[in-house]
Amino acid sequence: MFGSVLIANRGEIACRVIRTARRMGLRSIAVFSDADAGAAHVAMADAAVRIGPPAAAESYLAIDRIIEAARRTGAEAIHPGYGFLSENADFAEACAAAGLVFVGPPAEAIRAMGSKSAAKALMEQAGVPLVPGYHGADQDPAALARAAAEIGYPVLIKASAGGGGKGMRVVRAAADFAAELDRAKGEARAAFGDDRVLVEKYLTKPRHIEIQVFADTHGNVVSLHERDCSIQRRHQKIVEEAPAPLIDEAMRAAMGKTACDAARAIGYVGAGTVEFIAEDGAFHFMEMNTRLQVEHPVTEMITGIDLVEWQFRVAAGEALPLKQEGIGRRGHAVEVRLYAEDPARDFAPSTGALARLRLPAESRHLRIESGVRAGDEVSVHYDPMIAKLVTWDEDRDGALRHMAQALAACEIDGVQTNLDLLRRIVTHPDFCAAALDTGFIARHEAALLPARGAPPVAVLAAAAHRWLATLPQSGDPSDPWSPWATRAAWRLNGERFQDVVIEDGEATHHLRLHPRDERHFRLDHAGREVFVCVDAAGEDEVSVEIDGIVARLGTSGQGGRIVVFADGARHVLAVADPHRAAGEADGAAARVTSVMPGKVVELAVAAGSAVREGDLLAVIEAMKVQFRITAPRDGVIAALHCAVGDLIEDGAELMAFATDTD
Repeated sequence: MFGSVLIANRGEIACRVIRTARRMGLRSIAVFSDADAGAAHVAMADAAVRIGPPAAAESYLAIDRIIEAARRTGAEAIHPGYGFLSENADFAEACAAAGLVFVGPPAEAIRAMGSKSAAKALMEQAGVPLVPGYHGADQDPAALARAAAEIGYPVLIKASAGGGGKGMRVVRAAADFAAELDRAKGEARAAFGDDRVLVEKYLTKPRHIEIQVFADTHGNVVSLHERDCSIQRRHQKIVEEAPAPLIDEAMRAAMGKTACDAARAIGYVGAGTVEFIAEDGAFHFMEMNTRLQVEHPVTEMITGIDLVEWQFRVAAGEALPLKQEGIGRRGHAVEVRLYAEDPARDFAPSTGALARLRLPAESRHLRIESGVRAGDEVSVHYDPMIAKLVTWDEDRDGALRHMAQALAACEIDGVQTNLDLLRRIVTHPDFCAAALDTGFIARHEAALLPARGAPPVAVLAAAAHRWLATLPQSGDPSDPWSPWATRAAWRLNGERFQDVVIEDGEATHHLRLHPRDERHFRLDHAGREVFVCVDAAGEDEVSVEIDGIVARLGTSGQGGRIVVFADGARHVLAVADPHRAAGEADGAAARVTSVMPGKVVELAVAAGSAVREGDLLAVIEAMKVQFRITAPRDGVIAALHCAVGDLIEDGAELMAFATDTD
């Protein structure tokens, strides 16, 4: 066994690998970009090396810099994690040439599976069932359009290199094919440096089921059971579980055998995943990921096996610790990916500092994988994952109950997240009944992404109480006892009260508080009168009692911005400024702003352009995903405030419409 390992990655997977390395007595070495100098994986490692600027192409994707970091620190092995260079055959070869152990498969196996088109051709020769499609070398747009017509719409355009949902577009009609092909190729170039694509029949209600395989250099290949990864957004998984529910043993055995046969066919070594699309009892090969998967913890939870430890042992030349018959399966595990993104804005990434990050405590039923801490920055440069929550129990129902409980205990501020969406998914009746397929989120969008409702009265009461507590005891320092400027709401010859206006997005809530003391007050809101008692329950926590029912809530914020956390939901509220000028929002309709931070990669209009509602105005790229900015109304573009290549912030003004007075 080698004695030291450099982790050529960042974030939660780097932290994950470091934990196993430490348990095995291996020295761990981290690498980091300028943006990650204070990151958690840097603090965890035994040593760390700066490798370049924030852009991944100049740091985490720079093979020569990573090899040099290994040389300088005396590393004996390199673990690539997932993403970045994990499926780069040139990187595997560079490690071997430098005398370093690459903790992954041989370069030949990576190359064989690295191109989805080549992989499908190889699997077709091996008799593995495929989804009907075009996997050829001719990338002429006209040839691809003809192939799509022959396959029959709807079709899926998919980047030939890489994964993670990038470079994938569903096309439902021939008229849309050219535009979606351009978008898929653009994302593929940005994410993988390779814009080749394949075209497949798009199955309307498929399940995404994958088999975890492991192979060693002694000819042993085993399956560690399957995972269901059907719950996806933008073709990227956000909920995974093992074992796959409602799969009969015959199909489970057939998929496991096929996956192991596929691994043997390419001389595979190490951890890998063979992915299938399943529908109506049939399954079709989709691709093979020649690396550890993001969702590997659910397999570890049901097998009791540390897959990273197996990776280290196999890379060191050892045989697999277990034969197929020794690999058991116990209970059920579910994983959710907690992202900094806004589901209400087509899952646009959200950046900023994690002003608050409170996750529940780990237990035998809950495992948490994260690479960030409170105060850390979620930047535009990398994947916006905050954490993975993994729950386990003896059965699926128990695992889901633990997951719902864990998500309800999460408190995050500073960025938008998909926390509410995840809570609704794991408690949705169809999900609980295992009615799963890749269209689940779109089909249940109304229930999973509902319109904003009014906050519970306990949330409003907590916000009002926090705001009142921040008011000065007296507005006149020379007369601190003046009754005219006290937050006790004193009034001459009348019942004391304090009016508070709280804004919740576009909704406004008018409250009247009648305080008895610092803890007790009567609250009038929307024609309802309640008596409230507020007690401190810890740092930034309060208990609010209304009509004998006590709610424990988290609170944070400064000035007029108040955030209240209740049962996993995050309510961002603002106490209205009575001095704000009326009509402050005038002219907002004349501005076009960015829906996220990122880079301007295309401008489709110029000053003076006439546009119709829905026309493309610009394309913004962030975290290797492209988003289209379209015209909100008919009109004429008066001015552009950005150029191609500009880095912009969330909400930045991109251009302006001409107004009636222009």
